[in-house]
Amino acid sequence: MITRQRLAAGALALLAALSAGLGTAGPAAADDEPAQPSPKVELVLDVSGSMRARDIDGKSRMAAAKQAFNEVLDATPDEVQLGIRTLGANYRGDDRKTGCKDTELLYPVAELDQAGRTDAKTAVATLAPTGWTPIGPTLLKAADDLKDDNAERSRRIVLISDGEDTCQPLDPCEVARKIAAEGIHLTIDTLGLVPDAKTRDQLSCIAEATGGTYTSVRHTDELSGRVKQLVDRAADPVAAPAATEGAARCSEAPQLKAGVYTDREKFGEHRWYRVDVEPGQELRASVSVGADRAVNQDYGVLLRASTTHGREIVRGSEAGDGRTDVISTGLRYPKPEDDGDGDDEGADGGEAAGETVCLQVSNSFSAPSSVKTTPGLPVELAVDLVDAPDEASDVASFGLGNGWWLLGALILTGFVAGLVWGWVSRWRFAVWRTN
Repeated sequence: MITRQRLAAGALALLAALSAGLGTAGPAAADDEPAQPSPKVELVLDVSGSMRARDIDGKSRMAAAKQAFNEVLDATPDEVQLGIRTLGANYRGDDRKTGCKDTELLYPVAELDQAGRTDAKTAVATLAPTGWTPIGPTLLKAADDLKDDNAERSRRIVLISDGEDTCQPLDPCEVARKIAAEGIHLTIDTLGLVPDAKTRDQLSCIAEATGGTYTSVRHTDELSGRVKQLVDRAADPVAAPAATEGAARCSEAPQLKAGVYTDREKFGEHRWYRVDVEPGQELRASVSVGADRAVNQDYGVLLRASTTHGREIVRGSEAGDGRTDVISTGLRYPKPEDDGDGDDEGADGGEAAGETVCLQVSNSFSAPSSVKTTPGLPVELAVDLVDAPDEASDVASFGLGNGWWLLGALILTGFVAGLVWGWVSRWRFAVWRTN
């Protein structure tokens, strides 16, 4: 049975659940899996002169960053190897060549015991806003800090900055792409301390090149909370999204398996992907499209599943009005063991065969004329294949799912309330006539 489900804010939780579930789908039991190597995280802090500005909760950006670092160091999980690197912390002069080499490993990457946390806090306390903003050279050094012989280790750089790189032509975005191409499982997340368009564009580009995230923060608690979240994510990593590229039609679409995928979609574009669904399986898919730039209000996202012949199976859609920077929707499609469709039978007329499902991702975003429309909007598509329910009603229940009991309770309550109100009304009328 076909069902349509809307997933708005809850779709992000679905993406995380799918990602976590995919990591346990192997045939071996969890207890039999080898222990994962401890993750490495390096916090990279901009200590350039602009960090003196007092525009975060009435104090300087540097003071806010120090407070956030102290809270993060206290909360870092024991299994995480953490290090701290600075940029622009030492050279006060005007020589560009010297200023662009100003990066220092303030605290080496290592597991933190109590003494280590104290030493790291002491080192951070000595920092004072000083010089240039050599983001590109610092990222190269930070990547070297995290390298080792263990190819399975999770690695993450968290960059906190309040301005653009001042050491061009070494483009930090190109540096991030180079790091991603090395295949060392390194993700760069960026946090911007000023809502400046150029800074946001550069930090967003750095993050996107490695599958990381960009966050704009304006308050100390936001900064510490976000850095804690990223460090915790390194300690409990989920499946890393794989890059893919949708096609203009289903016949040319990439074949996807269970996993999380990233793509870019132009404004108002339709993109197609294909998934093979075996009899007895249920396809679960969700998509999130991010508005990473200024867009017009009133937009929507559609995720549609159809057969290779174009017959729609199920769809999910969601609309937005400019109050969020991410919009999501999802769908579920169960493939029964034998649905009686002749097209699904095997070549010998026996058991039902698998089915290729075409997934269409569409958006109705538009942008003001002053906004660049390239590259396209970031898309994250999560696909999972699980055992289908025994009964179609387990999935659909005419679109109500487990809400049937609530509907029944509302009907019964309304019926009883109507009887009571009618009886009270008749009694009051009878008393009025008598008096």
